[in-house]
Amino acid sequence: MEFKYIARNKQGEVQMGVVSSASEEAAADVLQKTGLYVTHLESFVQERSVYTRNIRIFGSISRKEIVLFARQLSVLVNSNVPLTEALTTLSAQIQNPDFREKILEVSHDIESGIPFSQALAKHQKIFSSFFISLVKSGEASGKLSEVLSYLAEHMERDYYLTSKIRGAMTYPIFVLGTIALVMTVMVVFVMPQLIGVLTESGVELPVVTRILISIIEFIRVWGWLIFVVAFSGIGAFVWWMKTPKGKIFYDETSIKVPVLGNLTKSVSLSRFAENLSTLISGGIPIAEALEITADIVGNSVYKNIIMKTRDGVRRGESISSLLSQYPNEIPPVFTQMTTVGEKTGKLDSILANVADFYRKEVDVFINNSLGLIEPVLMVVLGLVVGFFVISFLLPLYQGMSNL
Repeated sequence: MEFKYIARNKQGEVQMGVVSSASEEAAADVLQKTGLYVTHLESFVQERSVYTRNIRIFGSISRKEIVLFARQLSVLVNSNVPLTEALTTLSAQIQNPDFREKILEVSHDIESGIPFSQALAKHQKIFSSFFISLVKSGEASGKLSEVLSYLAEHMERDYYLTSKIRGAMTYPIFVLGTIALVMTVMVVFVMPQLIGVLTESGVELPVVTRILISIIEFIRVWGWLIFVVAFSGIGAFVWWMKTPKGKIFYDETSIKVPVLGNLTKSVSLSRFAENLSTLISGGIPIAEALEITADIVGNSVYKNIIMKTRDGVRRGESISSLLSQYPNEIPPVFTQMTTVGEKTGKLDSILANVADFYRKEVDVFINNSLGLIEPVLMVVLGLVVGFFVISFLLPLYQGMSNL
């Protein structure tokens, strides 16, 4: 077997290489006998065939894994653990092999003299520009441990906000999916039997029952076409939404929809304030912080506003005066709080308070919505079931009354 190793010699210099041995313990013994202190040892197989590789169908690195990595790295660095040792320690406990490999690569790059931020920049599909810029700022200011703490706290709050929204959507989607499944089973298997009984009884069917029978027959005959059209339509819509025009249309519409538009605005404003506050606290210049925030705010409408604000700041204008030009997207309270922050020189802390305010707005909206969704879904389910029951019981009742 072959093993990759990272080790230090007696002079403290870092060495990396490959050693062949029967086992990991034997490989460590060989290296120690040559005067090396092993800091990392990992087995690998070179040029494996496609049949022997560990193929991972779902090989992506989740956001939760990155958030957890940021928090653990922050704790280790704040405990005065050397950065390379902290990265090696974390890589040993990361379950995702893809993520573990990338962290080891970052550690190896740092060992070879590359700055942490540049090592992270090689993996921009994993680490965002926000993450990399903050680390770069921490390196330049000599406050990497503090910046990592800001970063970890910010990522945890943003992850909580996203999870809260997804969790609120899970319940109604699950209920509606269950209703659709039950109705499909009834239409395909149960209803045809009942329709046969009613038809054979010779009872004159009321209008409601005839309508339901027509709907069921149409679904049974053309159900496949409905499915194909619906699936194709959804696929085409999702594809269009990924285009620049589709993204802009969706983002513009999402903030204008009654009720839900307020939620979209609160989420976007919370991210805007939170990201900008964290970047300023980390020592990033305001114009650069605005540019980074625009890329990660998540809504193209607000991205456009933030980019125009960045251009104005570079001309010497204040953030609050620029944001006041968009009263429909930026509420007066946001602009006024920004003005206070600029005048007092505490823009980062003021924006943190603004972000906290809008996070609470999102929490209140979601909690109230969950309280309303359940009874609304129950009413809808009751109406559907009632329609089916009345459609089949009414002709039976009429038949009995004619006896």
